[in-house]
Amino acid sequence: MAARGEAGDRGPKVRSDCWIAVEILDEGGLEIALTSKVAGLYGDSIRELLTDGCAELGIEHARIEVEDQGALPFVLAARLETAVKRALPDCSEEFLLPVSDKCTYGTDRERLRRSRLYLPGTQPKLFVNAGLHQPDGVILDLEDAVAPSEKDAACVMVRNALRAVDFCGAERMVRINQGDMGLGDLAWIAAHNVHVVLIPKVENPDQVLDVAETLAELSGGREILLMPIIESALGAWKAYEIAASHPSVVALAIGLEDYTADIGTQRTLEGTESFWARSQVLNGARAAGVQPIDTVFSDVTDMDGLRDSVIEAKGMGYVGKGCIHPRQIPVVHEAMAPTDAEIDRAKKIVVAFDEAQAKGLGVVSLGSKMIDAPVVKRALTTVDTAVLVGKLAGNWRDEEVSG
Repeated sequence: MAARGEAGDRGPKVRSDCWIAVEILDEGGLEIALTSKVAGLYGDSIRELLTDGCAELGIEHARIEVEDQGALPFVLAARLETAVKRALPDCSEEFLLPVSDKCTYGTDRERLRRSRLYLPGTQPKLFVNAGLHQPDGVILDLEDAVAPSEKDAACVMVRNALRAVDFCGAERMVRINQGDMGLGDLAWIAAHNVHVVLIPKVENPDQVLDVAETLAELSGGREILLMPIIESALGAWKAYEIAASHPSVVALAIGLEDYTADIGTQRTLEGTESFWARSQVLNGARAAGVQPIDTVFSDVTDMDGLRDSVIEAKGMGYVGKGCIHPRQIPVVHEAMAPTDAEIDRAKKIVVAFDEAQAKGLGVVSLGSKMIDAPVVKRALTTVDTAVLVGKLAGNWRDEEVSG
């Protein structure tokens, strides 16, 4: 019986994706049966791509059936590779298209991480326009958003997306699976300019160290940043140890859906059931010198509730929020931004600090009040953030002096 594998989605409701079935033969070369709504324009190029892919994957004789609904080349390549590897599980070859120039930019440890948009790793239709919504980061998800039967397909698709999709400057993040499966995920992404790896359901610093050590072996010396996610009572208890476990950790996030399930309660809008955990994660992150990132807000229709949740998180000291729909991004950015009153006060503190420094004074005062170092640090962060989000000119100090 001939080996056969298939991958992708089919049907009239599918868009920007395809379904590919590959039947491995002993002879006869390649037979490609293509059905595509863009066959008139791109049929020849699709057949050429599939032919090249089979050559790269070591397939000489096969019957290939394709139902295409406008899939881009990186999607076609991913579906073909997955179908071949499902037919031939021992196939170790890859079908890699050239890396786009739009996928080579880097990141920074201290960059804004107000919003991170989750994208299920098997739904390429959501990838292409994700960057246009201007999230600070995009998360290509290999974990909860992917069915167990599609984990292999997600790895191939996410790897190809990292090489092909223009995310418009957003930080390129991938959430891996738990345990050994997650360590296996790293081989698919480490060499393809992933910026941050999100580690789910962390309860022990050793989980972070395992990921960091595996990445060091796979990344060719390039540092890949880490964001552990706390999603249980034990993880919250060890928040500081986890946040401080490795120098590549830049942020510590909390996930409340799994946390509330772990402690045996329901998540509420008031959040009293999770206040301790959020405080613990916040303080653990701050004590370790990394960014604290709040959970997602799961009701994508409740913009007022989202705004209130972000304002609360900001008030606690969190600097970012998870997003599960693009419409949440502008609300998060607006609510996370410093208010005009916060900016005005921060400017006064920074100006007073600058004047004290210029005079060689060891004490900073604002009017009759003494300003200590943590207040100055917070004020500097506020004005820096205001500049980054466009609420304050970069040369505001000069304007203050001239004014």
